[in-house]
Amino acid sequence: MCFTASLFAQAPKLNIPAPSPTATLKQRVGLTDVEITYSRPGMKGRKIFGTADAKALEPYGETWRAGANEATRVVFSTPVKIGGQEIPAGTYGLFALLGKDEWTVIFNKIAQQWGAYSYNTKDDVLRVKAKVTATTPAIETFTIDINDIRDDSATLTLAWENTRVAVPFQVDVVAPVQAEIEALMASNAAKKPYVEAAMFYLDHHLDLKKAATWMEAAIAAQPDAFYLVYRLAKIQAAAGDKAAALATAKKSIEGASKASGALKDEYTRLNEILIASLK
Repeated sequence: MCFTASLFAQAPKLNIPAPSPTATLKQRVGLTDVEITYSRPGMKGRKIFGTADAKALEPYGETWRAGANEATRVVFSTPVKIGGQEIPAGTYGLFALLGKDEWTVIFNKIAQQWGAYSYNTKDDVLRVKAKVTATTPAIETFTIDINDIRDDSATLTLAWENTRVAVPFQVDVVAPVQAEIEALMASNAAKKPYVEAAMFYLDHHLDLKKAATWMEAAIAAQPDAFYLVYRLAKIQAAAGDKAAALATAKKSIEGASKASGALKDEYTRLNEILIASLK
């Protein structure tokens, strides 16, 4: 039997909207880059989460790909801690074992797989329980986001229909930054990041005596920088030296009085708030 080439020719592809369009979320948390790639299905009038007999699209008790099409992929550029457990830097498949009141959020070492059809618990790297929170109004399109961002932590959220699940995670930022700061300060560098180093130590409750010394060095290089004098007052206040903090804050106000406009008003107000907190 003879077949012509036209019989096996592929049909032209149509440029039509994807039923569940792909999205990529990139977010830096501290020194860690997080990237999430997932497909975003819509409710489209369907019941999403529930019991199997209620004809739910994603029934309780089943492992879900946390999206549509290919399994959701999560990339961490450094190790992170989730639920007190450390997960190494790398790329993971994200899944969820669904429940009415609680999900088990799963990070699986097989990142490239279609759906959850080939999912295997033996490849799980980390599993963490997460409580379900009801949301109103309903969320039409499945959404993954990263919120509550701080230097050393954030929250991964999954939300769809009337369900939201939050997974807090932590990253290591103090140890590497502190080591870098100490190395720079001990070096022979002509210029040193005194202000950034002092504020990092203040924000992370590290050696405040060093922080004050560094801020004083920054002020010595810029004697008229009343905004740096205010920061020194904050460090002194955090160290419990109220008398020094009060005197320094008043000095900052005096410097600000020589400025004009919004900058003058802002630092006058900030110093007054600091002074009030010390009384």
